[in-house]
Amino acid sequence: MRCGWKNWRAWVLAAVLFCGASGARADTIVLKNGKRIIALSVTQDGDKIRYETAAGTLTLPRAIVDHVERGGAPTVESSPGAAGLSLKAPESAAANPELTASQSEMEARVIHGGEVDRTYVAELESEAGSGKSLANWNAALAHHLAALFESAHGDMDLAIADERQAVTYAPEQPVFLTNLAYLHLRRSEYTQSLEYLERARRVAPEDPDVAKLEGWAYYGLSKLDQAVAEWQHALALRPDAETETALKKALRDKEEEAQYRENESRHFTLRYSGASEPAMARDVLRTLEHHFDAIESELSYLPPDSIGVILYTQQAFADITQAPSWVGALNDGRIRVPVQGLSSVTPELSRVLRHELTHSFVQQKTRGHAPTWIQEGLAQWMEGKRSDASATALIRMASSAPEQAAAHFEGDWMKMPNDAAGVAYAWALANVECILHAGGMTDLDRIMDRLAAGEAPEVATKAITRNDYAELTSDTVDYLRKAYGN
Repeated sequence: MRCGWKNWRAWVLAAVLFCGASGARADTIVLKNGKRIIALSVTQDGDKIRYETAAGTLTLPRAIVDHVERGGAPTVESSPGAAGLSLKAPESAAANPELTASQSEMEARVIHGGEVDRTYVAELESEAGSGKSLANWNAALAHHLAALFESAHGDMDLAIADERQAVTYAPEQPVFLTNLAYLHLRRSEYTQSLEYLERARRVAPEDPDVAKLEGWAYYGLSKLDQAVAEWQHALALRPDAETETALKKALRDKEEEAQYRENESRHFTLRYSGASEPAMARDVLRTLEHHFDAIESELSYLPPDSIGVILYTQQAFADITQAPSWVGALNDGRIRVPVQGLSSVTPELSRVLRHELTHSFVQQKTRGHAPTWIQEGLAQWMEGKRSDASATALIRMASSAPEQAAAHFEGDWMKMPNDAAGVAYAWALANVECILHAGGMTDLDRIMDRLAAGEAPEVATKAITRNDYAELTSDTVDYLRKAYGN
């Protein structure tokens, strides 16, 4: 078994929009960073907090909410922070003293009826043509508020377009620059993110959010020295648990890779230990480039930046990844593969590389929103696996233990024991096979586009296949019977 992508859990931007709500019925959302949001009403919906404002319904990730006050009493218990490495919206992108004076009034004009008022934004842009600084500021703020609203609702393309317009009207405002960099970072567009972070640094050299996000961008580009330096600088400016966790991981990587050699190709930066021959490293790069072209064609997607790849000894792989014993390779933003004892790329290693590279494509194509079953099901399909060997067992399980047949749709696969992980992988492959058999790669591509736009996995799946998870399981069993004669 091989493990796929361990999500970085990129949190949705906390669009802290201060509403004009008043009266005893108003609720207050208290975020873990201490900020407070006045809302007309607040409800919990799974891992989201939904709240009503004059601009319509907005949402926040529950993980960043400490509690909700209704008449002064907390009603939502604190929840633990995300485990592992995660990206979090920069605080300065959510609220800034320079913005709050006019933000309430502007919000009500820019966002109402659950959407952005493009007519009003166009009016502000027209006024900005006068060249007056206040008119430019109003146009910039309007686009910034629109970007926050759109990113909170999963429309990253529109959010980036609006934040770019904000930067056009206020090119030296670090809030806008940092938010635009963060949006690019959420899409794994590390080089573009750095462009805006460097501009933000020139006007706000001691902003800890800039240093924190630059660390993520450099880490995504496999530039460990720069990532470590930025995170150390960020911690010196402001204590932050997430930055500290990221720094510790980067330091472990840096220590292990201190004596590693490095090769590059068109789409990859490869590091490998002295135990691997240079010829082996070149062979790995050739194989990866071959797989890259094939996957790009299949998924109609081109990752924007170079992908990091690390070749380990078996012991180093276990020490660095700390993955379960059943994990044979890992993709946590960089492809990590143990190759001890190999002098060339074997057919098995080629399949491993194709599997892990698929995760990089899916992660970036879906903006990090693909559920594990799609990640692992598609990665297995792309490496050449099919469900012929597991069909009989899956069909029996669907009738005798339906809860096990559905367990893989949710939960953390990394915490599964070996047997349960094997079942999850088998079902994920069968589900993806079923979808591909019915609608081809076009259907799966449309599902991933909806995931990229922020739709929940089951909602996105049903929108394209007409099946919720229970119905997909039923259709998968029917497919297995017909395809494999059971």
